[in-house]
Amino acid sequence: MIDSPITSDPDPKTTDHQSMITEGVAVLTGDPKKAIFKIAGPIMIAMLFQAIYNLADAVWVAGLGDDALAAVGFITPIFMILVGLGSGLGAGVTSAVSRRIGAEDRAGADNVTMHGIAIILFISAVVTLALLLFIEPLVLALGAGETARYAIEYGRIIFAGTVFILFADVLYAVFTAEGNTRRTMYACAGSAVLNIVLDPILIYGAGMGIAGAAWATLISMAFVCALLLYWLLVKKDTYVSIDWRRFSPERHTAMDIFAVGIPASLEFVLMSVAGIIINSLLVRVTGPDAVAVYTGGWRIIFFALIPFIAMSIAVVSVSGAAYGARKYDRLRVAHSFAVRSGILIGLGLSLLTWFLAPFISWIFTYSAESAHLAGGITAFLMTMCFFFPFIAPGMMSAGIFEGTGKGIFALAVEFLRNLVFIALAVWVLGVVLGFGEVGVWWGIVAGNILGGIVGYLWARLYISRLIRQGSPALTPTPQPDHEG
Repeated sequence: MIDSPITSDPDPKTTDHQSMITEGVAVLTGDPKKAIFKIAGPIMIAMLFQAIYNLADAVWVAGLGDDALAAVGFITPIFMILVGLGSGLGAGVTSAVSRRIGAEDRAGADNVTMHGIAIILFISAVVTLALLLFIEPLVLALGAGETARYAIEYGRIIFAGTVFILFADVLYAVFTAEGNTRRTMYACAGSAVLNIVLDPILIYGAGMGIAGAAWATLISMAFVCALLLYWLLVKKDTYVSIDWRRFSPERHTAMDIFAVGIPASLEFVLMSVAGIIINSLLVRVTGPDAVAVYTGGWRIIFFALIPFIAMSIAVVSVSGAAYGARKYDRLRVAHSFAVRSGILIGLGLSLLTWFLAPFISWIFTYSAESAHLAGGITAFLMTMCFFFPFIAPGMMSAGIFEGTGKGIFALAVEFLRNLVFIALAVWVLGVVLGFGEVGVWWGIVAGNILGGIVGYLWARLYISRLIRQGSPALTPTPQPDHEG
């Protein structure tokens, strides 16, 4: 096993390969400010492609009518739990691998990767069976009503491909952990383009309707897995290796992944639960059209979230490497820089969204069946933009917690944000005070603002305590600790 990314191999191809690896690790372990931008940049572009696909998918589905768009909205909370499971475990892999890179333990990084793959394959088998068996009662319990037929048709196809969704997230995590985010950018871009091309062909050309949208998603996810595996197994020019012969089952390695992965996954569950609550309240105070407005509008809001999500993922990698190298002062630098940058980005996006909302909403109202949603989506966007400047304090703080292996802290903040602040605010404003649909929107804004403030204050206290007390970082064979 190679213990260093630098070898004496005279072959030019091998020399270039090692230089590329050294550059990626050097970025990860260097100046936190530069590392955050260099790692976040490709992630941002990749997510932009993904958001364009999500938007295009919603636009094509909207052409089938508001029942079809609402049906996707009822599946979305369940799908987000699934995506959250993969993203959460991916965050656990990213954190654990980056900490071992910081500690210069390459063999440990490889073993973490193998643990992550084994875990995700097992979970995929269990989750797929459960979702396919219970999709109908789940959809009905969510209040799909007359749109249930479309939701079940769409959901069965999507959930049959659970393994592709979860597996892709773990592979993405491996590349992110070693600072090699250009590869994830290429894979995401390819997947999005493929999906955008397949959507109209399958939905309208092949006459498959909403099922065509589901199949397009499934095919594109399979493509991502194939491409990432090609780089890891065939080209073999990455820092981290996939080789079952190097897999050494270890309880503490699995627990290290779970220490971040489970809380991070539960964060998405909390967001999905909040989404279910919001959908239910919208149906109660207005009707299915309100769910269609929320579903379409939130896909547009996702564009505004892209810079923050990309930066928070970079913060996980950078803070993990700093924590593994015991350079705790870099945590404060990374956190402060990411929060300041994010606030400025949020202010700019708020202004753009406010002024462009009427034009943006048109893309969901191009058909006669969905034209009546235009005013609602416009108003929704002009309300949501008020919490954009408060996104960064919360997201970057969660990145610090996850990067240092304290996923439970990030989970606690998400619990407060979703099930206390947001849930309470939407209930009070939408139902108790009788503001209806608009009250639900403002409840979402208020909950996000409060959640961001709490997350930021907690992260600053945590970082200060680490620096002051010099708490020990995880070693290549980490043991559970209780600092914080």
